[in-house]
Amino acid sequence: MNAPALLALSPLDGRYASKLDDLRPILSEHGYMRFRVQVEVTWFIALSDAGFDEFKPLSAGARRYLLQLVRQFSPNDSAAIKAIEKTTNHDVKAVEYWIKSKFEGRPELSSRAEFVHFACTSEDINNTSHALQIKAARGQVLLPLLDRVTAALRDMAHLHAALPMLSRTHGQTASPTTVGKELANVVARLQGARERIAGVPLMAKMNGAVGNYNAHLSAWPDFDWETFSRQVVESPEAAEDSGNANHAAQALADAVADGRAPLWGLGLSFQAYSTQIEPHDYLAELFDAVARTNTILIDLSRDIWGYVSLGYFKQRLKDGEIGSSTMPHKVNPIDFENAEGNLGLANAVLRHLSEKLPISRWQRDLTDSTVLRNMGVAFGYSALAWQSLLTGLAKLEVNPEALAADLDAAWEVLAEPIQTVMRRYGVAGAYEQLKAATRGKTVQAADLHALIQSLPIPQAERDRLLALTPASYVGQAAELARRV
Repeated sequence: MNAPALLALSPLDGRYASKLDDLRPILSEHGYMRFRVQVEVTWFIALSDAGFDEFKPLSAGARRYLLQLVRQFSPNDSAAIKAIEKTTNHDVKAVEYWIKSKFEGRPELSSRAEFVHFACTSEDINNTSHALQIKAARGQVLLPLLDRVTAALRDMAHLHAALPMLSRTHGQTASPTTVGKELANVVARLQGARERIAGVPLMAKMNGAVGNYNAHLSAWPDFDWETFSRQVVESPEAAEDSGNANHAAQALADAVADGRAPLWGLGLSFQAYSTQIEPHDYLAELFDAVARTNTILIDLSRDIWGYVSLGYFKQRLKDGEIGSSTMPHKVNPIDFENAEGNLGLANAVLRHLSEKLPISRWQRDLTDSTVLRNMGVAFGYSALAWQSLLTGLAKLEVNPEALAADLDAAWEVLAEPIQTVMRRYGVAGAYEQLKAATRGKTVQAADLHALIQSLPIPQAERDRLLALTPASYVGQAAELARRV
């Protein structure tokens, strides 16, 4: 670990830095600046296509150059913007000045420089940039990682669909299930949770200082600014139009040559009503959806931890690893413990974000700005935990002997099917008879078989109950597990 990582205040940028390399370019300060540049450039290009006499459509060469500013944006560019911010003491204005500095020596662009950030408030740039950050983080990192966790659990559910396991309700022995069915329960929950995360529309507004297009209409009173803003927000991103930069550049050149320059936008959902800031309700919905997913995974982590403790699962050993500094025998379920801890940290931040962000004094206050910079913390701890779960699940090995031994020591769980069959045939006091025979007692197979033989029910039913064992009393568990 290098010196900066050793000195990091957050373990996300210290101890665990290498595990979050996919999120860092998206949710870091550098990523935020890159998306701000994308928004400013997109708005600038769109204005050139709006039909204003004062701002004629840009040439293909100018457009290619502007798009390359976004595609080739580097940490050095972020550093240059931060240097400008030392003078402006305003981060969005620093982005505007940096873009204008890139127009030097290019008359077509420098002559139109005042259309950079035209009629925009800082929040027009910030809220769209945050939405683009989330779009990239959700699509490129979070959902694929969650899909891997779900797939790992699904594979285990199918593999162990028919492997019997003793249930425990209230911590006590209960009707048997299968290992696969218990994992399938989690898979089904995660599938719903994923849909909720993926289904949240990412909203953005481009409507000026207090959401009324005041400045826009002062410049062009007869222009339909709301429709234009909606087009910019909702039209696909330039990067979505083509698979790579070279093809996109050629497509752009062909389009401009034909007089049909495409309106490239941000690929987001348009927010028509806002104050100076986008209301952030969608952010709260998304953060709550991720937090609920994490809660499902906390539940899983604790259950797996318990099953390891019971011996239902063993963990594959890795040469060189140490479980305890003093007890050489230990193989601790550390991946599930790490997951649980980091899921809790993620949810603490996610819930604060979802509770705080939709609240803003009057037309705006700045509390959302500083809080939103912690999206990377919330998503980072979530991603870290999901990786820990993948690591832990890959180490698990089922211990059939322990599962079978537990089942064989729990014949009392067959009190349920016996009394249920008795009730079918109208045997009075069925529940009470089985309660007296089993509650608080050590029950042996012979005890139950003697009771079954005495029951006034058809012989075929007695034979079926006599053939029943705790391991075979699993209902539809295997089918349900295979179907998930």
